Amino acid sequence: MPLPKPPAKKADRVPASALAQDLKPGTPAKAKPGMKRSSPAAVAAPPAAISTTKPAAAPAPSLAAATAPVSTAAPKRRRSTTAPGEPTKLFVLDTNVLMHDPMSLFRFDEHDVYLPMMTLEELDGHKKGMSEVARNVRQVSRELDALAASMEQHTLEEMAKGLPLNHSGHKEAGGRLYFQTEVFTAGLPVGLPQGKADNQILGVVQALKEKHGSRDVVLVSKDINMRIKARALGLAAEDYRNDKALEDSDLLYTGVQALPADFWERHGKTMESWTQGSHTYYRISGPLVPSLMINEMVYLEAPGEAPLHARVTEITGKSAVLRTLKDYANPKHGVWGITARNREQNFALNLLMDPEVDLVTLTGTAGTGKTLMTLAAGLAQVLDERRYSEIIVTRVTVPVGEDIGFLPGTEEEKMNPWMGALDDNLEVLTRGDGAGGDWGRAATQDLMRSKVRVKSLNFMRGRTFLNKFVIIDEAQNLTPKQMKTLLTRAGPGTKMVCLGNLAQIDTPYLTEGSSGLTFCVDRFKGWAHSGHITLARGERSRLADFASEVL
Repeated sequence: MPLPKPPAKKADRVPASALAQDLKPGTPAKAKPGMKRSSPAAVAAPPAAISTTKPAAAPAPSLAAATAPVSTAAPKRRRSTTAPGEPTKLFVLDTNVLMHDPMSLFRFDEHDVYLPMMTLEELDGHKKGMSEVARNVRQVSRELDALAASMEQHTLEEMAKGLPLNHSGHKEAGGRLYFQTEVFTAGLPVGLPQGKADNQILGVVQALKEKHGSRDVVLVSKDINMRIKARALGLAAEDYRNDKALEDSDLLYTGVQALPADFWERHGKTMESWTQGSHTYYRISGPLVPSLMINEMVYLEAPGEAPLHARVTEITGKSAVLRTLKDYANPKHGVWGITARNREQNFALNLLMDPEVDLVTLTGTAGTGKTLMTLAAGLAQVLDERRYSEIIVTRVTVPVGEDIGFLPGTEEEKMNPWMGALDDNLEVLTRGDGAGGDWGRAATQDLMRSKVRVKSLNFMRGRTFLNKFVIIDEAQNLTPKQMKTLLTRAGPGTKMVCLGNLAQIDTPYLTEGSSGLTFCVDRFKGWAHSGHITLARGERSRLADFASEVL
């Protein structure tokens, strides 16, 4: 039997007549050994023809079952976000979207992407320089050049039909890329300046909406004012949300979970416990296990009972192992003179002092002790335990207000104004009990500073840190790409600590959902060598705590 003709359009079905055209009633086709018959001819055959085969227990196959072998032969496509029969959308990209994410061309699933000529002009004006925006623009230009090189005839007619976005190796993109190949007469209000780039892009969106009446034409822009103007003109506009690790920052993984009040009653019968060294281990099983993650902190505090503070160290099938924590709230276990003042600080110090945890992320409001605890843990492991050779501190140089201009001196001298938090915490750590006097305090401070290196983020590309304790301060101002650049600098024996407050983001176009710190916390949760803690309570002063709440 010859194969039927393939469907001419998407979602077309192969007609039943094409499958049964060579089969006559009464002469059933011979099936190969091991192959089940699913032809419509077998359904329409007379009783005499059916009786020659073995009796079937299942009912006769329907048309959908008959066409199943043909449809399964087609290449498997990923899940579509468009309802069957509904036309795909046409997304018009603003320039700032491509500057923000150079791979945004391939993030729109099966929908089509349209680039106005003004967008290309603005990209051309930002391609020079060594900034992050310039690098992104150059990457976009390379991607567009690769798509244009995939054309067969290089004619205007072929360009007007659109370029398949998956021709450059991005199989996740199922739509087409359209360039503006004709001049549109903008139907915008007369009051809008026609020479402004944003208004020209809005004019293209208006013209496309009139040209494609039954199709949704959506402007995608990171510029809030651009979206407001588009909506005021009756045009659909959206923010670019594909860069967000989370839509709602309240859903961010906290690293801490409270155990239910009836934990011992529900898990005590099947629980196994043993002691190893100074830690007690509990192996539990039950409905609580699927909600746990490796290195997540759990606690149970009930009136009249000893509190349980533990860490999830192993998850195997339907069982998990909890290990009790070291109590850093006890002055005997202080880290460089610093003790934990609340539960979350104790959790954080357990992660910071564990050599098996290579990445620690700490978030929290101002005054929760992120930098102080991290610096104390680093000094204890560098000077006392000799686990790491030195501490490296870096941060993004994003000013809160107006920039003060160029700074003189070497790399470390230029970074000193940005490292005021480091100096403040070093002063706290060197205060001690005063037994050594001013000379002893000065000697201790010099020793500590000899083991602390301040490095600029701009010179991190290509470096490898061996056996270092690396602190990335103000990590909420990092983009996901910058965060990846920093974390991939870690060599053997290096521990990375990322600190930040997601409520204090100063980098333009970054939000709590798209910050590199959020990206890092979400992607590393559950990894056996990483841990995260959200510090909940401030310990700086009552003034700082109250200001953090009410301002």
